Amino acid sequence: MKKLTALFVLFLLVSSALFAQVTAGRPAWVSVRSTPVRSSTWFFASTRGNLDMGDEVAVLRINGNWAEVRATANPSLTGWAAIGNLSHRVIVAEGTTATAREVALAGKGFDRDVEAAYRAGTNLNFADVDRMEAVRVSHAELFRFMTEGRLNTGDSQ
Repeated sequence: MKKLTALFVLFLLVSSALFAQVTAGRPAWVSVRSTPVRSSTWFFASTRGNLDMGDEVAVLRINGNWAEVRATANPSLTGWAAIGNLSHRVIVAEGTTATAREVALAGKGFDRDVEAAYRAGTNLNFADVDRMEAVRVSHAELFRFMTEGRLNTGDSQ
């Protein structure tokens, strides 16, 4: 009986994980503050426009970690968005004051109470973490760093 129960729970977990994925032919919503819509599945491809948290898109097809999308509110905006920035669940951004970081942490089960518990029980220096998170590097600076250092800038261009 225990094996049967364990198999049933495993089946539910796997099926819910598969259902949770963004798939072609279904709508999706932007789950981060802002995400670029690129001309190809290359991180450094030109940007055709931006989508904001809560914007709905039609997912046309999936290519690895990228989804070809068409903005519902502006059908002329089509291109590729990182699949990690999309959700199959409706995202309502109106009136929210949550940052992209808070949204990401909430998706991982973090909230203010969990963060407070971590702060209370550790000697971690959160001020240093906050300073590192505040560093901003432009797309152009990152690309220059990678090319000058002969680092891999991605496979598809």
